[in-house]
Amino acid sequence: MRWQVHSERSLFADPWLDIRVADVELPDGRRLDHRLVRTAPGAGAVVTDGKERVLLIWRHRFITDSWGWEIPLGGIDEGEQPLVAAAREVEEETGWRPGPLRPMLCLQPTNGFSDSTHHIYRADTATHIGPPSDPWEAERVEWVPTNGIRKLVESGEIVCGTTISCLLYLLLESPPGGAAPAARAHPGTP
Repeated sequence: MRWQVHSERSLFADPWLDIRVADVELPDGRRLDHRLVRTAPGAGAVVTDGKERVLLIWRHRFITDSWGWEIPLGGIDEGEQPLVAAAREVEEETGWRPGPLRPMLCLQPTNGFSDSTHHIYRADTATHIGPPSDPWEAERVEWVPTNGIRKLVESGEIVCGTTISCLLYLLLESPPGGAAPAARAHPGTP
């Protein structure tokens, strides 16, 4: 059942987001004002090292006042390709340059509230180039064993929806100790 949008207008906008109200008609004919947020897309990467470890950042999120492990992820600059943005974000947030990137997932983590889209790529190698250029992004940068991901999710040390989705997908692609399947494109990837 499809909701019909009759109009949409901005309530507040800045370079980061646009808070809007949409006049929508539900399938039963009722109409309501629905709030939504429009944002620019983001890009990030899941980077592994061949030792069954994944590169993660430990950071504080002031909005939820919580700490957690996350994949490197950030905004796509105007005119920048998502793949280039993903590589840049990994370098800026971790100090590691990812090896060749390939599409992994394309997510809309809050699609009932926002049109935010995250283009996620995958790299099997990385080269350390120095300290992160954005040191305020993370308290720590670490290679975390993939066999501990489930426990980190269960303990609440990984709560970011995009990170959970990507890491669980990583485990499905190549379970710890198992052989990785051949790389393939996934529907909806950039």
